[in-house]
Amino acid sequence: MSDLQSLHIHIDGLLEGVGFRPFVYSLAESLRVGGWICSTPAGADITVEGAPEAVHRFVQLVQEKAPPLAHIDAIRIEQIPPSGSFTFQILPSAGYEQDFQPLPPDIGICEDCRKELFDPADRRYRYPFISCANCGPRFSILEQAPYQRGNTAMAAFEMCEACAREYNDPANRRYHAHPIACETCGPQVWLEIPGERDAPPLRGASAIEKARQLIAEGRIVAIKDTGGYRLLCDAANPEAVAELRRRKRRPHKPFAVIVGEMHAAEQLCRMGQAARDLLNAPQRPVVVLERRPDAPIAPEVAPAQNTLGVMLPYTALHHLLLESAPGFPSALVITSGNPNEEPLVKENAEARRRLAPLADAVLMHDLEIQTRCHDSVVRVFQGHAYPLRRARGYVPSPLRLAHKGIPVLATGGELKSTFCLTNQEYAFPGQHIHGGENQRTLRVFAEHVARMERLFHIRPEAVACDLHPGYLSTRYARERAESEGLPLIRVQHHHAHIVSCMAEHQIPDDEPVIGVTFDRTGYSPVEGETWGGEFLLSTYTDFQRAYHLDDIPLPGGEQAVRHPWRQALAWLERAGIPWTQDLPPVQHVLRQGDRRTLQAIQRQMQNATTVQRSSSVGLLFDAVASLIGIRHEISYTGQAAMELEARVASHQFGLYPLLITGEVIDPVLTIRRIVDDLRDGVPQGVIVARFHNTIVMMVHEGCRKIREERGIRRVVLSGCIWQNATLLGRAVETLRNDDFEVCFHRQVPPNDGGLALGQAVIAMHRLKG
Repeated sequence: MSDLQSLHIHIDGLLEGVGFRPFVYSLAESLRVGGWICSTPAGADITVEGAPEAVHRFVQLVQEKAPPLAHIDAIRIEQIPPSGSFTFQILPSAGYEQDFQPLPPDIGICEDCRKELFDPADRRYRYPFISCANCGPRFSILEQAPYQRGNTAMAAFEMCEACAREYNDPANRRYHAHPIACETCGPQVWLEIPGERDAPPLRGASAIEKARQLIAEGRIVAIKDTGGYRLLCDAANPEAVAELRRRKRRPHKPFAVIVGEMHAAEQLCRMGQAARDLLNAPQRPVVVLERRPDAPIAPEVAPAQNTLGVMLPYTALHHLLLESAPGFPSALVITSGNPNEEPLVKENAEARRRLAPLADAVLMHDLEIQTRCHDSVVRVFQGHAYPLRRARGYVPSPLRLAHKGIPVLATGGELKSTFCLTNQEYAFPGQHIHGGENQRTLRVFAEHVARMERLFHIRPEAVACDLHPGYLSTRYARERAESEGLPLIRVQHHHAHIVSCMAEHQIPDDEPVIGVTFDRTGYSPVEGETWGGEFLLSTYTDFQRAYHLDDIPLPGGEQAVRHPWRQALAWLERAGIPWTQDLPPVQHVLRQGDRRTLQAIQRQMQNATTVQRSSSVGLLFDAVASLIGIRHEISYTGQAAMELEARVASHQFGLYPLLITGEVIDPVLTIRRIVDDLRDGVPQGVIVARFHNTIVMMVHEGCRKIREERGIRRVVLSGCIWQNATLLGRAVETLRNDDFEVCFHRQVPPNDGGLALGQAVIAMHRLKG
C-alpha cells in the first residue's frame, strides 16, 4: 500500500454530455490506475489510485487531453489514504439539487462517426442520426435538466438491444451517449413535396437521394437539422440562388454555403490553419473567409462582397446530402428555414405551413426539436474565432464572471439580438434570435427566456433592458419587472457594449477603461439624439462621455438609416459642399425623377433643430458609401458599410484630416477631401482605404488624448462596426504599437448579440451590496 498514491480530484466546468466520463475511464484503463468518476452538478469528482508516476500522468492528461468541448473552470486536488482499489468505475451521477449545472451545446459530427457512416461493415452505415458521446444534438433536444436521455427528445425512442449494450458499456464510445440510436430503433427521415400531400412520402435513403436529385436540378429543398429547418440549393446555379432570394425576399444579404470536405472549402476561399481548425471545430460555425476570385459559385450568393461564409457538415444528414458524385454540386447555399423577418421554423406541422411557399420539397424527420438554434458565425482574427453570431455549438455554455452577483435577466436590444441570464459568477447568454420587431418573434423570445430559466433553475431578482422605450424587448422587461415586483435597471446602449467586453476579459472592478464603441444607432440619454461614435470612460457601474463623433441631422429620421444617400447629403451640407449633379448621391436622387425630395431635405437641414441628430460612425460609413457611388439604398442592416469594406485597396496608407474641438470629433475635412479625390478621379478602393485609415487615426487620437488626461491605457472595442475586419486589425495594431492594452471580443459578438451580457453585468454591479 505504501507504494501507492491516491488523490481526490474535484473539477468544476462543463463536463456532462461531452464524452468526459468515457475519456477518463479509458485513460484510467490505459494507465492501469484504479478509482472512480462521478458527475456532479458543478462538474465531476474523481478518485485515482496507483503507482505515483501513473497517477501523476493521469492528472496531467485529464487536463491536457480532455474532449474538445469539455471545459474545465477549476480543479482542486487533495491527497487521500489509498484504499487498495485496482479497478476504475463510472459511478451514478450525484444529485442535482444545486442551482447551477452546466449543460452541453450541440456538437458537430465527429470523425469516428463520419467514418462509420460510410463504412458498409458498420451497423449504422448511412444512418442519418449517427452520434456518440463525443458528438450529436444536445441543447436543441433537451427538455429539462439534468442532461439525461429521459429528459431529451430521444426519450420517445426506446433503444434496441444492440444500442442498449453500447450505452451501458463504460469501454464503449457510446457509453451514456444520450442521443444514441440506429436504423432499428431511432429517428427516421422522409421527404414531402408541397402540393402532393396525398402521395406517400419517400423514406430513408430514397428520401435523401430524391432531395439530392432535386437540388442538382436547381430546386430548393428544406431540411430539418439541428435546431430547426434550413433551406438548401445549388450554390453554383445562378437561377436557383436568384429564386431562393425571391422567395425569401432577401435581395442582397449574403448567404452562407456548406461543403462536404475541406478541399471544397479551400477551392472557395483562401485560408490558413486557424480557419481550417475553426471549420473543423466541434461547434462547426459558419466561418467568414476571403473568397477566391475564381470561386466556383454564383455571384448572387454574396453579391458585392469579397468574403464568403463557409461551413462543414455538422450532422450525418448533411454528409449524406453532400456526398460527392458526378453532376452533384460541391457547395450548397444554406440559410435559415423561415419567411423573412420571422423566427426559424422547428416543427413539422409548422414547416408544412410556413415553408411551402419557400421550398420545392421538405426533408423531415421525427426527432422533436425542443428549441430553435441558428448557425453560429465567426471570423478569424489573430488566429482565433472572432464571434459575429453566438448560437448552435456555443449556447448554452456559460461565461465565468469575475464576481458573484444576484440573478439577473437582461433583455438586450432589438429582438434580432438575444437575452442573458446570470447566476452566481456565471452568465448565460441565450442563442441568437432572428426575426423582426413583431409579436411572433416576441413570443419566441419569451419562450427562450423561460426555457433557459427552467434549465438552469434561475429566478431573476432584477431585470435589465435598453433605454429605448420602443423596443419590444424593453416592453417585455418592463412587464416582467412589474408583474414580479423586481427592480428594472435601464442601461445605456453603448455602456452595455463596453461592459460586455469588459466582462469577457474579467477586468477588475476598480479599473476604468477607455471604451471605443462604434455602431449604427443607440438610444442616447439626450433627447432627440442617437449615439454611435463614442469614446467612453467606463466602469461596470457608470460611464462618462469623453469624446464623440460630431452629430448631424438625419433628414427623414428613420428613413435616413435605410437610405444612405440621405446621410451623404447631410454630410455634404455640413461640410458646406453644394449638391451638384456630379456627386453620386445627387445623381441617384435625380435618376428617381424627384427633385422635390432634394428641396425638402434642404429645408429640413435648414431647420435642423426639429430633426433627429446622430453621432453614428456606422451611418458615416453608409454616407461615404453613397458619396463615392457604392451603395445608395440598403436592403439589410450594415449593407453599405460591408460593401464599402469590400472595396478597400490593400497597401494604401494615406488618410484624411480630422478636426477635434473640445470633446467633438468633426469629419468635415474628411468629407471635403473625399469629394476632392472623387472629382480628381482617384480610384474608389484608394478612397475607401484612406477613409478606413482616417477612422483608425480617430480611434488612436481619441485614446491618446484620454490617456494624457486620465492616465488610462486599457482600451475596449465594442459595437457592430468592429465586425469590420480591416478596421479592427488596423486599429488594434496601431493602438498596441503605442503601448495601449487592447481588449476585443472573443466569446460574445461586438454587435447587439453581446448587448444583454453588458446589461446584466451592469445591473449586477449596481445592485451589489
